[in-house]
Order: sequence, then C-alpha cells, then structure tokens
Amino acid sequence: MTRTVDDAALMMSVLSKPDRRDGMSLPPNDINWKALELPPRKLRIGLMLDLGVGQALEKDVRDVAVKTARAFEASGAEVTEAQGVLTREMLDGLDSFWRARAWDDLSRLASEDRAKALPYIYQWAEGGARLSGVDVVRGFNATMAIRTAAAKLFCELDYVISPVSPVVNFAAELASPINDPAKPFEHICYTVPWNMAENPAASINGGHSASGFPIGVQIIGRRFDDIGVLRMAKAFEAMRGPQKPWPAAPGK
Repeated sequence: MTRTVDDAALMMSVLSKPDRRDGMSLPPNDINWKALELPPRKLRIGLMLDLGVGQALEKDVRDVAVKTARAFEASGAEVTEAQGVLTREMLDGLDSFWRARAWDDLSRLASEDRAKALPYIYQWAEGGARLSGVDVVRGFNATMAIRTAAAKLFCELDYVISPVSPVVNFAAELASPINDPAKPFEHICYTVPWNMAENPAASINGGHSASGFPIGVQIIGRRFDDIGVLRMAKAFEAMRGPQKPWPAAPGK
C-alpha cells in the first residue's frame, strides 16, 4: 500500500484512529508513529519456512527469507527456526466456512447478477450450499484454533519472519497459482494465520528472483504490536540496501 515504511507509518497515524461506526474499533492511543528506531539486538526472531501445508516453497523465495533472517542475526537478533501454526484441518475449515459465507452472499443476488461472478469464484462458493451446519461451525472454529496456536508461538518469540507467498509469480489470467477451486487456499498459508489471529504483519520487498521479479518477506509481531512491526520493517529497509527503481510510466 505504500512505497516506504515511513509512508506506512504516516498512513497508520490516520488509519488507526477510533471510529464509532466501526464495531471493532479500538480505544484512542498515543502511539508515536514517527518513532521507528528499534535496535534488533537480542530480539527473539523465528524464521518460518516449513509449514507442512500448502504449496511448496520455491527456492528463490526461500533464499530471500533466509537472507532477511540472517541480516537481523548479523545485527544482534537471536534467530531460531519456527514451526508453522496452520494445519490442514485448519485450512480446510476456513475453506468450508468461507465457501458457505460466499454462497450466502451470491445466493441472495438476482440470477443475472449472480452470473457476473467469476466462474472460478462461483464454482468454489457453490460448494458451500452442500455443507451442513455442523461443517460450517467447525470451519468457523478453525479461526479460534489458529488464534490459540499463534498466541502460543509468540510466548517464545518477539517477531517472526516468513515468505509472503510460496511462489514468485503466476499468470495474471489465473484466479490463483493452482487455479483449482477445489484447492483455493494453498498459496495463502504464510499470510492467512495472521489475518485470523489478528497479528500485525508487514510485507516488504526482500529481494528479487533470478528473473528479476520482486519477492516479499513478511515480518509478524504479537497482537497490537503494530508499531513494533513497523520498526522491524524500518530496520530491514536500511539493511537490504538500495532497491531497483520503480517502473516508470511509458511515454506518450
């Protein structure tokens, strides 16, 4: 959403303000979003690479995540291997719940409007109509299981470093890297746990593939440690060195 961590912090100074129209709005806080200095020395960082679920990690992606962790280690952080918090049962549970929720939305539309949905999404959501109420509740409860697992992980760690996506890129015409509605979430296993557990996470360019594509790394912190995650991202921004210039708009 932003090109620099400073820009992200500026955005947060507005985005984080309470809003009475938001049922999940938090109380006002006095966070100084400009105070982004954080020495990594002695911070406990987990490097999360092997999830045991989802798409296999491509070598270029793995190499960039490892390089990021080693940069923090060279700055004095204590880096250890971290196990993934997501299981196949959790991922399939999220799939069931989200299918049912999506089908509820689509089924309320007029048939002509429903026909405008991307066929991939329609086929995926339609499976929700065949789930039982118990299936859907079990799927919803996967979110609670993920929150429990994430909280346990951060009892021992201050931050986690992981890839953002297991693959560098995929064809823009596809709905997902695998492009199979029966396996819709294999590519989100590094990011979805933190959305469900409400842990703040920053995605920042960590390097490039052999073919020149940018590769994101993710820095995750404890719940409500948004400023800490931004500080970690700011520290890494300095460690990684100069970046390739942003693409310029073609001339007329």
